Amino acid sequence: MLKKSDLEQFDVKIDEALSKYTFTKVGGPADYLVFPRTVSELSNLVKMASETGTPVTVLGNASNLIVRDGGIRGLVILLDHLDNIKVSGLTIGSSQNGTNFEIEAEAGAKLKDVTQFALTQSLTGFEFACGIPGSIGGAIFMNAGAYGGEIKDVLSSVKVVNPLNNQVSVIQNSDLNFGYRTSRVKEEGLIVVSASFRLELGDRSVIRTQMDELTAKRESKQPLEYPSCGSVFKRPENHFAGRLIQDAHLQGFRIGGVEVSKKHAGFMVNVGNGTAADYENLIMYVIKKVQETSDVILEPEVRIIGERI
Repeated sequence: MLKKSDLEQFDVKIDEALSKYTFTKVGGPADYLVFPRTVSELSNLVKMASETGTPVTVLGNASNLIVRDGGIRGLVILLDHLDNIKVSGLTIGSSQNGTNFEIEAEAGAKLKDVTQFALTQSLTGFEFACGIPGSIGGAIFMNAGAYGGEIKDVLSSVKVVNPLNNQVSVIQNSDLNFGYRTSRVKEEGLIVVSASFRLELGDRSVIRTQMDELTAKRESKQPLEYPSCGSVFKRPENHFAGRLIQDAHLQGFRIGGVEVSKKHAGFMVNVGNGTAADYENLIMYVIKKVQETSDVILEPEVRIIGERI
């Protein structure tokens, strides 16, 4: 296992409460929480962890995530500082307009920042993601989507580190096994370093209008005034999770400090000193009640990690 002395060259915090970094505002301590500032530092951390048998957990923006109250053992890598974004290239002849640009973004870059960068470059195709509160790495991990768009629709390729052998490789979109809220990155436990997105040149005013409309729609429907883990459940076939939860009369139902949102039943919000256990207990209760009332078994979309107390 890694020791504190092994990490002196890095920006590291010991026994740091992860509740400071999660959107839910819950989560116990990480043994070692490290903030790599370069891809080289990230690679070195993964190599050191592999050589010492130290478990590694990688976090991006910690939005669609619940960290349990007992925290996470071993090494937790937070990619906040790996957030560079740039226009990386230009190709001709592969789109209707004849011109495609690629935006390259590091894994810790926030989706909203990438969409704003695309706007400044008058590039269209990424507007759907303007309100998703995740990072590039997390978005690829789960093939994040909203308002009819998904990451797989705009991703060109992704650079990853395989924690099993510390090998860095570039994987093309067609080889990423994207599905509904899943990907090869998730299936194989790969660590996203950066990604390239293929976008088309568009009209900046049109792009801005669409982003403004989607932002207004999100703000009017989602409980952004409270800490939450985002959309809790996957969309059941031929159903909407929020509607099923409403039909089970669970809006406003609370366990501890966590409540099924009165504004959008598909969300659970931390309304007062909630814990990860409150989230998990409420999730299980909602699954049980929805199955009883609708004969549909909800499947969590939110990722739940760490140890219980």
